[in-house]
Amino acid sequence: MEKLSSTAVVPQLLRNIIIAVVVFADESLLQISSNSKLLEKLRLFLVACFLFFLRSIPSFANTNPNISFEKKQKLEIGDCVATESGIGRAIWQLLLAMNEIPVNSRKYEVVRSLAERLIEENHGQNSLALSELNRRVLNASFRRTLGRLEAAVERNRSGPVRSGLNRVVRAAVRVVGDGWGGEETVEQSAEMAEKLAAELFWLAEKMSGYGFVDEAVERWALASNLAWLAVWSEPRLQCSMVQISALLFKEAAARDEKWIEIKKKMLISWLPLLCRASNGADKPVLRNAERAELEKVLEKMISELEEEEREQVLSLWLHHYTTCASSDWPDLNGCFVRWCHSSRKLLLLNCDDSQTKSLTN
Repeated sequence: MEKLSSTAVVPQLLRNIIIAVVVFADESLLQISSNSKLLEKLRLFLVACFLFFLRSIPSFANTNPNISFEKKQKLEIGDCVATESGIGRAIWQLLLAMNEIPVNSRKYEVVRSLAERLIEENHGQNSLALSELNRRVLNASFRRTLGRLEAAVERNRSGPVRSGLNRVVRAAVRVVGDGWGGEETVEQSAEMAEKLAAELFWLAEKMSGYGFVDEAVERWALASNLAWLAVWSEPRLQCSMVQISALLFKEAAARDEKWIEIKKKMLISWLPLLCRASNGADKPVLRNAERAELEKVLEKMISELEEEEREQVLSLWLHHYTTCASSDWPDLNGCFVRWCHSSRKLLLLNCDDSQTKSLTN
């Protein structure tokens, strides 16, 4: 295995050098071809030829797929501390399989139901050890699924078009990273993102129900890149992420003042999506009562912030609320007006203080 690893370094290094050279050349060609459709087509043809050339090179780094798969599985299982026990490893492997199996496969429901059953049986034992095992397994699965969701949304991104340089880099990385296999289609990437978002919501519900959702709240608050990508995502994908946000916003609002920074980050990250997300094609994502409840939750969280932080959050809300013509939710006008009144009082108080000091002097 050591000899195999050393022989894999040279071709891999060569591929990386070639990719870097072509990426640099593509950036130059992009500038030259910006005013010529013929040159642009020629540039795209050269990029396609380059990607085909990469696919034709044999990969020495993955000579034995079975060994690579086993190592990957062991690494992923080792990332979860709860796999110290057999039951922990069983649940972890079921959750891994749930991530991988297509949702339209009959095996998907079998695997998901079995995982849910084992987790619920652990919970029913009223054992601190089994409760801790559930917490670790679900936290690890949430962390893994969140990372995979962000990668899938990035691949399926439908927002502002990136530069030619980034497009080539992404394409080349996919070719190298997939072991020279077929490239994932846009439709497959979109379906995978929707599936992962639904699974993440399922995990968040489980963690909330069992009383250990803190890590999910924190990780969702810090997922600012995913939140930005979600604004430009397909409506069906946005629906799941709005549901996750609604659940975790409620959980965050119930936390004490030690969570103020996390609450602020969650508001800044996910308020734009709430303002711009589709309300659902077939049925509303949230019922009217749920939407009203979430507005109260948002107002409560904003009211706990410092004056400047409230201004930052409400300015962000106002921008997205007023520039999105397809949605009039969340309606935080009352919260905004209250902040304006508070800001006016603070200004008058400061003016009175300064006048008093000047008279005293």
